[in-house]
Amino acid sequence: MDTITHVVLGACIGEVIAGRQLGKKALLLGALAQNIPDIDFLASFWMPTTQDLLAHRGITHSFLFLFITSPLLAWLSVKVFTRDQFSTRQWLLFWSLQVFIHIFIDAFNVYGTGWFEPFSHYRVSFNTMYVADPLFSIWPAIVMIALIILSKTSSKRLPWSKVALALSAVYLITGIIFKLNINKQVTESLARSGKSEKRFFATPTPLNNLLWYIVVQNDSGFDIGYRSILDHKPGIDYHFTASNPNLIDSTINKTDLSDLQQFSDGFYTIGKRNDSVVFNVLRFGEIQGWTSHPGGFVFYYYLQYPANNKLIVQRGRVAGWNKMNLTLFINRILE
Repeated sequence: MDTITHVVLGACIGEVIAGRQLGKKALLLGALAQNIPDIDFLASFWMPTTQDLLAHRGITHSFLFLFITSPLLAWLSVKVFTRDQFSTRQWLLFWSLQVFIHIFIDAFNVYGTGWFEPFSHYRVSFNTMYVADPLFSIWPAIVMIALIILSKTSSKRLPWSKVALALSAVYLITGIIFKLNINKQVTESLARSGKSEKRFFATPTPLNNLLWYIVVQNDSGFDIGYRSILDHKPGIDYHFTASNPNLIDSTINKTDLSDLQQFSDGFYTIGKRNDSVVFNVLRFGEIQGWTSHPGGFVFYYYLQYPANNKLIVQRGRVAGWNKMNLTLFINRILE
C-alpha cells in the first residue's frame, strides 16, 4: 500500500494498542512502526533498477524480518521510553502487530510481498486492492486527524479508532468477495470458449475495487479485458496483445531481462516505444485501458537504455489522466 495509508493505519492501531498508556505519542510511534518494512527503499540508492524491483517488498516484508526486528524494537523502546508504564511484552505486541499488518495488507495488491524470504522467492499477491484506494484509507485518515485534535483523555479516541479500522477491514473483505466473483466469471467465460486451462489473473483498476483488469495468457500473447462488478451484459470482451519475443536481440542486457522475467511472473510482452525496445509487465495494467484507445502499459522498461528507467513503477500510473478520461473511467465502472 502507499505510504499515507500505512501512516494513518499505524496511527489508529497505535491508539488502540497504546493510546491510554502513551497518549498522543502512540499516534506518532504507530505511524513510524507501520512504515518500518519500507526501509527497503534505501536499496534503490545503490542497486540496479531491475534488482531493486525484486528487492522491494522482499526480505523487509518477510516473517523473518518480523520475528527479528520486533523483539529488538521492543527492547530498545523499554530503554528509551523509561517514563512510560509500558512493559516489554506490550512493546513487543505494539511493534509486532504494526509490522505484521504492514506486510499483510501489502499482499493484497499486485506488486506482491516476499513473506517467505530468504527461504523462498515466491511473492504473495492476492490482487484484491489497488495500491492506493481512497475508500480503504479515508476512514483512518479522518480519525487520525480527529485524534490529533482531541484531548488525550477524550473518551471518543478509542471507539473512533476501532470504528475506522473496522470500516477499512470491511472494505478489504468486500474486495475479496468481488475478486472471487470476477474470477468465477472469468473461469466460466474461458470454459465456454474451450480455454479453461489458460492461466489468468484479475486485479482492480486504479483507486477502486469495482472495475477489474483481466489478463489471460495464450500461446502467442495475452487477451486483456475489463469487467465491472456492476456490469449486466454477459461475457467479457477481450483484446489481444502479442508477446513479441522476436524483438529481443543481442543488445539487450541478459541480467536485466532475467530479473524482469522473474518480476513479471510470466505476464509480459516485448514492444516498441519511441523506437526503443521495452519490456512491458502486464500485471500493473494498461494506461487508460478501459477506453477504446489504450496508451500502452503502465509498467514499461527501456531494455536498451537502462538509465532512462526512473520512477519505473509510478510513471505510467498517472499518465493520460484528464477530465475526459476520468469521465470515461467512471462511465465504464457504471456500465
